[in-house]
Amino acid sequence: MRQSSWTRRNLLPVRDGRRRGNEGLDASSTLALAVAGVAAGLSGSVAGLASLFSYPALLAAGLPPVVANVTNTVSLFGSTVGSVVGSRLELRGQLGRTLRLGALATAGGACGAALLLSTPPEAFEAVVPYLIALGSVVLLAREPIRRLAGRRASRAGAGRTPVPLMGAILLIGVYAGYFGAAAGVLLLAALAASSAEPLAVSNAVKNAVLGAANLVAALAYAFLAPVDWAAAAALAVGGLAGSRLGPVLFRRLPERPLRVGIALAGLALAVHLWLAAS
Repeated sequence: MRQSSWTRRNLLPVRDGRRRGNEGLDASSTLALAVAGVAAGLSGSVAGLASLFSYPALLAAGLPPVVANVTNTVSLFGSTVGSVVGSRLELRGQLGRTLRLGALATAGGACGAALLLSTPPEAFEAVVPYLIALGSVVLLAREPIRRLAGRRASRAGAGRTPVPLMGAILLIGVYAGYFGAAAGVLLLAALAASSAEPLAVSNAVKNAVLGAANLVAALAYAFLAPVDWAAAAALAVGGLAGSRLGPVLFRRLPERPLRVGIALAGLALAVHLWLAAS
């Protein structure tokens, strides 16, 4: 298979030196990544902001940005397992819906991984803050959007997935496979705005569907990108523990303050990324 010039320039040179200075993870770095994994798993399963903790921790451990990005995606598998196990109560009766949306997210995740391996990262980074801000605003305006979506769904027929939601899931899957920061905020906003179900159920479906997009991207990176497996393992173990607790906390917290808090955290991240890119 012919590799793109970006892949040869950015990925292949770091396969033999994945950390700056070719140094391995020491005990303190491993512990720091595991702790960051707990925070990432907890925040990811509750608010969809796992990368807010895991990606900076990988950079602090000495990984170059491209290696940190792909390693972060692989490590999120631990968070997916923990959050799905912790959300068994909310996922009852959601199998068919989750499989349908998961298939769309998987297709999007595969496309996102292909884009990362074949295009400059700057091509997408410029719009990331605006996407996160959009998802946050949708969460804040959930009620009027949900009422509108409910009227359209009733006209379309019960049990059918609205076409706009299908398109949104596919695009969010692309984003998750490519970069992924706050992809959970975008997905939770799309699910919450299209259904009258409790936010805890939307969050559980979000965790499972987003996990599908991350998994297919992680499989691609495992074979085609310079994953730092020691760092990924440390993050994944912490993420498994943190994400197992997230759904338990989510179902006990009041819905409206939680939704507003997630939206405000997403807006703060959007502003941070916008300032960093300026």
